[in-house]
Amino acid sequence: MELSIIREQAAKAAEQVCDAAKLRAGDLFVVGCSSSEIQGEKIGSHSSVEVAEAVFEGITSVLEPRHIFLAAQCCEHLNRALIVERAACERFMLDEVNVVPQPKAGGSFATTAYRRFADPVAVDSLKQSASAGMDVGGTLIGMHIKPVVVPLRIEIKQIGEAVLLCARRRPKFVGGSRAVYNEKLL
Repeated sequence: MELSIIREQAAKAAEQVCDAAKLRAGDLFVVGCSSSEIQGEKIGSHSSVEVAEAVFEGITSVLEPRHIFLAAQCCEHLNRALIVERAACERFMLDEVNVVPQPKAGGSFATTAYRRFADPVAVDSLKQSASAGMDVGGTLIGMHIKPVVVPLRIEIKQIGEAVLLCARRRPKFVGGSRAVYNEKLL
């Protein structure tokens, strides 16, 4: 698959998630990405920095103009740590950890984020601070999104050969049978 197509799919997906989740400047957007799955291979088996860079470029082309922070999830070998800009780490009061992701220990997407961010920081958790996210290839991002996590259906179903699952948060419902809810927050 051509990298330009992957870049375009990632950008369209990020745009649709941002719009559907009604993200605002300063929100945190988490992405887990298996470059192996995008190539039609088993997760963790064929890491590709070139594929990860295409996904990263597509997503950041949408997030940066909107001033939305990206959190790039590392693979299970780094306990799903995340790479964020230092400004996001400080804004969300995240705990910095010491690790530099590599394609085979952290994943190509997190490695790309670490190389491309202006001031990258690794954190062990987002403390459920993300407002929405994309799971490209079964990387399991739900733990990073604010409760209540809601599946989000968008037009883009795959990036390359990888299944794309998206999610957003919605505020918790409180109250009983007489409660009235703000429809704009559903």
